[in-house]
Amino acid sequence: MRGVVFDGERVRVVDDLRVRDPGPGEVLVAVAAAGLCHSDLSVVDGTIPFPVPVVLGHEGAGVVEAVGVGVTHVAPGDHVALSTLANCGTCADCDRGRPTMCRRAIGRPGRPFTRGGEPLFQFASNSAFAERTVVKAVQAVRIPKDVPLPCAALIGCGVLTGVGAVLNRARVERGDSVLVIGAGGIGLNVIQGARIAGALRIVAVDANPAKEAPARRFGATDFLTSADAVRNVLPNGADHAFECVGRTDLIRRAVDLLDRHGQAVLLGVPPATAEASFLVSAMYLDKSILGCRYGSARPQRDIALYAELYRQGQLLLDELVTGTYPVEDFDKARADAAAGRLARAVLTF
Repeated sequence: MRGVVFDGERVRVVDDLRVRDPGPGEVLVAVAAAGLCHSDLSVVDGTIPFPVPVVLGHEGAGVVEAVGVGVTHVAPGDHVALSTLANCGTCADCDRGRPTMCRRAIGRPGRPFTRGGEPLFQFASNSAFAERTVVKAVQAVRIPKDVPLPCAALIGCGVLTGVGAVLNRARVERGDSVLVIGAGGIGLNVIQGARIAGALRIVAVDANPAKEAPARRFGATDFLTSADAVRNVLPNGADHAFECVGRTDLIRRAVDLLDRHGQAVLLGVPPATAEASFLVSAMYLDKSILGCRYGSARPQRDIALYAELYRQGQLLLDELVTGTYPVEDFDKARADAAAGRLARAVLTF
């Protein structure tokens, strides 16, 4: 079968991958579509360290082909969106409704794939850039069949991360002011999360002026090409600032542009050893800096919720898909994404 493999030096689309059958508590999914997320590119450029060789992709949707023993919530033929969160479901954090903190789900990549007899790692417990993948049952979330699979694919990472950061982590309230630094795939989902939450002022900042139209379409009330002008729009600062780029200087700007009792939420991914600074004195105005893993999501609940919000016209998904490519055109999709020409590229099988 076809798939996108990174061997530590280069990325190739291969056609001789194999994946094992699902074991107990696992699901075999025929992937129909997968979003190309910045995190996939970060593995290739070394920003996110990951063992190789690895089958890339982590934002996908498809059709269940087979289930292992004990799986009852999905069956062959069901349409599913895939989560990257292979949480155990039984530890204290899972029991508290904090599956993103499950220690059994972090940093333990499996190797369900082989190529020429050699095992390959699975990226983010998912590897959606393959025609078929095996995931834990908890990662497969059934969705209505009238939700297009290329749109559904985006729920499992970009939407969960961006919208979830607003609703679950920051808990933006009606009437709040929101600053979003970076209007790419994650930033657009933060913007629409803020709109859904009822934020009164949503200020998007991106150096690329072409991002203004989509930012406003998703709910931005203001668009700026530089954070230097934020105080002209929000003289007192923002109640919530989301850094969606992954640059330490922009993390500092997010903190500096907060109002009293404001909170900065970090979503961009800088290099693993990056350090950021801030004025300690600012914290005495009850400001907060929040990390956020995977939108603080509860995927079985949230993916189903977001699919329903899409069906009701409240959550925009079609508008996120700004380029669709057959998997063989991965290099073109990667180049277009790196050039900032896309909100999200979707690979199809």
